[in-house]
Amino acid sequence: MEEPVLTLKEVAVYQKENLVLKDINLEVMNGEFVYLIGKTGSGKSSFMKTLYADLPLKQGHGRVVGFNLKTMEEKDIPYLRRKLGVVFQDFKLLPDRNIQKNLLFVLKATGWKDPVLMNARIEEVLEKVGMKTKGFKFPHELSGGEQQRVAIARALLNDPELILADEPTGNLDPQTSVEVMKVLQEINKTGRTILMATHDYALILKYPSKTLKCDGSKVFEVVQKAV
Repeated sequence: MEEPVLTLKEVAVYQKENLVLKDINLEVMNGEFVYLIGKTGSGKSSFMKTLYADLPLKQGHGRVVGFNLKTMEEKDIPYLRRKLGVVFQDFKLLPDRNIQKNLLFVLKATGWKDPVLMNARIEEVLEKVGMKTKGFKFPHELSGGEQQRVAIARALLNDPELILADEPTGNLDPQTSVEVMKVLQEINKTGRTILMATHDYALILKYPSKTLKCDGSKVFEVVQKAV
């Protein structure tokens, strides 16, 4: 039987000394598309940060793409993040360089050396998100939706086993949110696992999928019904 991409057992999530979430038990299998919902302040971002080792796992057992979050050392974090793609609400593109150089920066930072391979990879991921002709543009020359597409392309660079999308449509209007969602759906169809934190219930109704909820310091699966 194949190993889950993500397993958490009896996990508690802390922000410094404050307990944010407790008693988390869940598995995400390869190829799933999973929503993480919950009110602002319910712990969604802290949950995500624990998964990409921005917050240390102090309690419980957690495995993400083959890494043990509890025993992992500081030096292993870059290797974990190479197998994850993280998409943020506010895009996090570097404003002082064009899109091509933004993506090049990530490849160099994650150990790529060959310029030919790097350029080919950048072209490939930009094409996947419908931004192939925009590599020479700077972030400020793009719309919010285009910037988020580039952010998704950046998350794909290292062929991640799991994409963590933290409110990827949070700063976008409804129409653009649907376009970005379609990109994520297409990526999921190629067999990639996506965990997406959102409070956009319209998207969940339009694209129903397995849903986890943060509420009352717990994370649990909700059975979808008409809201």
